[in-house]
Amino acid sequence: MIETTILNYLLAKGLSVGDNVYCEVPKKDIPAEYILIEKTGSDSENRINQAMIAIQSISQTSLFTAMELNEEVKEAMDEIIDLPEIFKCECNSDYNFTNTQTKEYRYQAVFNLFY
Repeated sequence: MIETTILNYLLAKGLSVGDNVYCEVPKKDIPAEYILIEKTGSDSENRINQAMIAIQSISQTSLFTAMELNEEVKEAMDEIIDLPEIFKCECNSDYNFTNTQTKEYRYQAVFNLFY
């Protein structure tokens, strides 16, 4: 699964959130800052897989912290093509995605991956 590949890759990159990188929101002991990975779509043609991945950088502290995490994620994802199973990664877009109901600061970056 591409989500597992990205999860393991981001954990190995040593981001400032440490091991607080998830594929679902933790049910308890939610950290002040963490990263959430979600596949929003996929396709396959001629044995080439493509996935659209949304990576949320979440902070309870400030919008600025969420923005910094987002930049860290984008820099890390620029290098994911070093993995032998990934041959193209492009940032589709990134934007403020703050949850107004929970007052949780979020930035989201959307990537197109080919593997």
